[in-house]
Amino acid sequence: MRTWKFGDNIDTDAIIPGRYLVHYDPRVLASHVFEGTRDDFACGVHPGDIIVAGRNFGCGSSREHAPLALLGAGVRVVIAKSFARIFYRNAVNVGLLPLICPDTGSIPEGAECRVDLENKQLLCNGIPHVIEPVPDFLLRIVEAGGLIAYAKNLDGVETCTGSQR
Repeated sequence: MRTWKFGDNIDTDAIIPGRYLVHYDPRVLASHVFEGTRDDFACGVHPGDIIVAGRNFGCGSSREHAPLALLGAGVRVVIAKSFARIFYRNAVNVGLLPLICPDTGSIPEGAECRVDLENKQLLCNGIPHVIEPVPDFLLRIVEAGGLIAYAKNLDGVETCTGSQR
């Protein structure tokens, strides 16, 4: 997986411009992802590529369209020093994995990276970078494909009180 490098304070308007919020199809949104911010991204991104960013990724308005556009482009993981809180939850809710890594500055553009959740690290060009652990319940939501898919699979699952649905 190849990295695409971004700086601090990448807002949701930079990820997907507001004029495309009339669309909800991730494939349509993907064709406009980072339009006007980084025009080479939509045509150059490949499935499995990873975004690596600085602080406060996804700040700005609370639109689900931003993580949906990234998913539509084939991005499954965004790694940043920190995330805007609403972007972080929107990402999980649509099935995009946000990972916090304090050392994103040393990860170069185009690095070949692999996420190792079990060992809480990101391996980039063979160099390990620590990532913060993700709570199991959030991982289950992402692995299910988002909150709606996760909730649909809860039929018959025991809740924390032990009752059946």
